[in-house]
Amino acid sequence: MRRDFDVMVEFLKARLREDEHAAKALKPSKNEDVARLRDRTLADVEAKRGLMDWVFAPQREMAEWEHSFAGGLVIKQWMRLRQPVIEQLVAAYADHPDFHSEWKLIGVEPIEDASRTRVSR
Repeated sequence: MRRDFDVMVEFLKARLREDEHAAKALKPSKNEDVARLRDRTLADVEAKRGLMDWVFAPQREMAEWEHSFAGGLVIKQWMRLRQPVIEQLVAAYADHPDFHSEWKLIGVEPIEDASRTRVSR
């Protein structure tokens, strides 16, 4: 699982670089919508990078404890709880040719009986 997560993270970093380069390549024009789209895209890239920093902050903050039994368990738990943030960000690029089909999110749909749920892909 961890190896696939690392691939997912690298995929996301590459997509953010592509988005940033594409936005910066937009030529200034009299069309205010283009300028807003460029600025919004650049802000979106920075926001996603900020979320990625948040996901990996516990790993950086506890680097000296990571190899201890307790530290390793804490970091694994934090990462397990924060991994869905990366999965949500990656899902936005499902139409990219390098996107792995197993990265698609599993949705939960309510069924008639409110005490049960149905999982769908």
